[in-house]
Amino acid sequence: MMKRIFYSVIFSMLSFHAMAQLKIIGKVSDAKDNSPLPGVSILVKGTTLATSADASGNYGIEVKGENDILVFSYTGYTTQEVKVGTRKTINIQLAESSSGLNEVVVIGYGTVKKSDLTGAVVTVKGEQLMDKPVANISQALQGKVTGVEVSINSAAPGAAAKVRIRGIGSINSNIDPLYVIDGVVGVDPNSVNPLDVASVEVLKDASSTAIYGSRGANGVIMITTKRGKKGDATVSYENNMNISELYRHLPTLNSEQFVKIYNESFANGQKFDPAGAVWAPPVALNHANFPLLFDTNDKPIYDTNWEKETYKPAFSQSHQLNIQGGNEKSVYSLSLGYLDQNGLAPTSAFKRYSVKMTMDNDVKDWLKIGGNINLIRSSQRLVTDGNGSLNVPRAVTEEVPIVPVKYPDGSWAGNFDIAGLEGAPNPVHIANERYTINNNMQMLGDVYAVLHLTKDLDFKTDFGYNLSGQKNNFYSSLNLPHLSQDQGGVANINSYLNYYWQTENYLTWNKQINDKQKLTALLGVSFQRTGYERVRSETQSFIDDIFQWHYQQAGSVKSANESQDDQSSLASFYARLTYNIDEKYLFTATGRYDGSSRFGKNNKYAFFPSVGAAWRISQEDFLKDNKSISNLKIRASYGTSGNQEIGQARSLAQIQPNTTVLNGAAQSTLLPSYIGNPDLKWERSIQADGGLELGLFEDRVNLTADYYNRVTKDLLLQTPIPWSAGEVNANVYKNVGSVRNSGIELSLNTVNVKNEDFEWSTTFLFSSNKNKVLKLNDGNADIFPGPNFLGENFVIRVGEPIGSFYGMTRLGTYSDSESAEAAAHNLKPGDRKYIYNPDGSNYYSIIGQAYPKWTGNFSSNFKYKNWDFAFDIRFVQGVNTAANFKHSVEDRQTLSNSLATVLNAWTPTNQNTSVSQVRNYRFAQDSHFDTWWVEDGSFIRGQNFMLGFSLPSATVSKLHLSRLRVYASVQNLFLITKYTGYDPEVDTFNSGYGSNSAFSQNLDFFSNPRPRVWNLGLQASF
Repeated sequence: MMKRIFYSVIFSMLSFHAMAQLKIIGKVSDAKDNSPLPGVSILVKGTTLATSADASGNYGIEVKGENDILVFSYTGYTTQEVKVGTRKTINIQLAESSSGLNEVVVIGYGTVKKSDLTGAVVTVKGEQLMDKPVANISQALQGKVTGVEVSINSAAPGAAAKVRIRGIGSINSNIDPLYVIDGVVGVDPNSVNPLDVASVEVLKDASSTAIYGSRGANGVIMITTKRGKKGDATVSYENNMNISELYRHLPTLNSEQFVKIYNESFANGQKFDPAGAVWAPPVALNHANFPLLFDTNDKPIYDTNWEKETYKPAFSQSHQLNIQGGNEKSVYSLSLGYLDQNGLAPTSAFKRYSVKMTMDNDVKDWLKIGGNINLIRSSQRLVTDGNGSLNVPRAVTEEVPIVPVKYPDGSWAGNFDIAGLEGAPNPVHIANERYTINNNMQMLGDVYAVLHLTKDLDFKTDFGYNLSGQKNNFYSSLNLPHLSQDQGGVANINSYLNYYWQTENYLTWNKQINDKQKLTALLGVSFQRTGYERVRSETQSFIDDIFQWHYQQAGSVKSANESQDDQSSLASFYARLTYNIDEKYLFTATGRYDGSSRFGKNNKYAFFPSVGAAWRISQEDFLKDNKSISNLKIRASYGTSGNQEIGQARSLAQIQPNTTVLNGAAQSTLLPSYIGNPDLKWERSIQADGGLELGLFEDRVNLTADYYNRVTKDLLLQTPIPWSAGEVNANVYKNVGSVRNSGIELSLNTVNVKNEDFEWSTTFLFSSNKNKVLKLNDGNADIFPGPNFLGENFVIRVGEPIGSFYGMTRLGTYSDSESAEAAAHNLKPGDRKYIYNPDGSNYYSIIGQAYPKWTGNFSSNFKYKNWDFAFDIRFVQGVNTAANFKHSVEDRQTLSNSLATVLNAWTPTNQNTSVSQVRNYRFAQDSHFDTWWVEDGSFIRGQNFMLGFSLPSATVSKLHLSRLRVYASVQNLFLITKYTGYDPEVDTFNSGYGSNSAFSQNLDFFSNPRPRVWNLGLQASF
């Protein structure tokens, strides 16, 4: 009897051991074309046992018994659960999910299923983001998300785009979104290689942004980079080569036309000269005076097209190598990137080298550690500096066509060779001998540990950092007239050392209360520190260009020597509670308590709460089996977020060191600089949002609609103080005024055709934002924020939107029959005609709007067997662009070349025109910012057209690859607009990231033209 019991126990243990070692193998493929799906996650439900499919879709996993359930999940595909049973081989085909409701979405300090969201959050996957080659993430976001307006204002290599989420909510404070990269807050996203990005989540409403409290008022953009995957190592390589070309033109006078207009202008001088003197050119344009420029018949030898000579086709390339892999315990990734981007302007360029490494390790069942490090080295050569200066774009338009780039002896030519002209060097000369090189070295990353305290409770501690050193080298040659010749050359160096660190510590409690109720609670604390140091030096008067900024002591005049450092800190406490009832009723409550060193002692801390709720109607019994409605959810949120981005120590009184000369010697001085405001506190944005999500016909049609209303109160506004206060800065920051943004957002995704060989899908995005200033200073007096170009260009006025152009109204020109009316304003027929006040003074009003009434994006994707084709068209309507460049090249003859529009200038036989009669610049009518400059800036742009071909699986396998795709694409294929400049989407006054440039958008004073870009690319993995 005892022997039987003994053998029974032994056999039972062996049987249990065998069950524990049961090995399941199989292959995961696409249900559509049976192609392998590498990287699919396979999990034994209810356990931590997991693996992933290799490059060929194969997998292997150990289970405990026949009752175990395998969960197969993959981004963009419907999750499948399969009971093991008696099978040892389980092959699975996954079907694509149109809506992706089971996709995991990254939110602040955690993740959530898309179907469980209560806030307005939009996800863009990395492959969708990088469907066209761009240098940075901000440019890649254009046209991807409703309510996110991305303006690519500069064509300079490496230049960032401006991103605005749901309008402009501030006046003197920063209005950029908050960027969070792999949990590190406040990072400049444009320094990161966009090919390293796995996904981007845009948090738009208060329910989603309030977790970032005082920094979330302008929306939050969360960027998640690629990490390791379980399974065999996979290697992928991506290459792109492209050619940029000039495809729009700004017509100017050719040589014959220039000489004609030049001579006519002097001939008309007598008419406008009060003394009635006869005017002639300082030196006649003929062979006798300029034998190198005119032939013996006094005809111009050269007819230089400066656009063609300056803006040459430019070649660029990028390479990206990714390695991902891991096992049951550890996963890793390594990526190497290289970008070499060249601009249309000669010598302009941007290079970036990047290395990124990640490691995630399940050390114990109760402990996971990991981190990442991202090293970026970039160098940007800028040849366009200083709005309004004699820079490259301005010289392209103003340089006269009768001079060449170089004379036969190799010397540079330019306007300075002709007496009386504005003596600019030619643009090719400038580009070669005046430039800035922005060198940047950055290290970004974090280390973390996750402790599984109980089955339901996790604790995560994270240390993130962002260290960067930037050195900007500038040199302007001693051979550039009117730029640096008088100074004997100018060299300066600006060096910056920036550091940021944060520590995040939070508990996450995931509790399955019962079959129908789930609860997730988050409680955390955060500490952040930011600091920078700056050193600047400048030297002038060199004996030769060879030294430049490399050896500043070669200059005999030391014109600047400055240094500065500063720092700020933020302490935060935050909490979030989400409650899910039967996957139908969803609730979220969030709160953050922030304390900032930037604010006054009376208002260091502030609380930012929000609530959100959603009802998944499609989960109700009366809709659950509906064949038409596959998803229906309504959601609403309300809450508060803040803004603190005004610079350091604005609450404190400040002094400024300086020097002066006393008794013939330099003497150090201290000047009262800023009066301070101890009551200074955060701006607050209070936002309500209502949304609808609708999926039809098994999610073949998906519609998302949102309405929002956001009121920003306690604006951080620079209010004037009397100069008699004796401060260097005659203003002080106060919390006054309010602004409202309201609008609607629509996103429609459809799968129009889907069968074995052919698939066609479309996406339409629509956004409309209405901005209104509700309150300003006491008395609500108008504010003129600048820029100031021949008068105020913008006005901030209660009842009107931010970005309102402010100027005069041009009615045309005075005809001969209106000579008496012209004389009343000391003008003559041929002068420009404006509306005036009854007392004869200039009349100013709002004459346009720099931000659009609505924007839209239409894209379509086609797949036929191994071929794919996609296009993307952008619409921007109800907006104006100010062509400020008309002042220099339409209103000032005899100084430089002019636009071809002056051929339609007023003459006795052509009096119905808005272009005044040409004349010697000495008698030019005063230019005013007016309605002739402020043009219709609406446009339709062919953003991207792409054709690709993926080699068949059989062919790829023979090459020992898992994927090989080649593609060709073109960006900016066409632009439909009434705007007469290069591009209506422009900002030449302030195009940089990291500053409030609300009041310079769509101001165009000689911009770099945006190129058309032709691309060839290759994507391979193995």
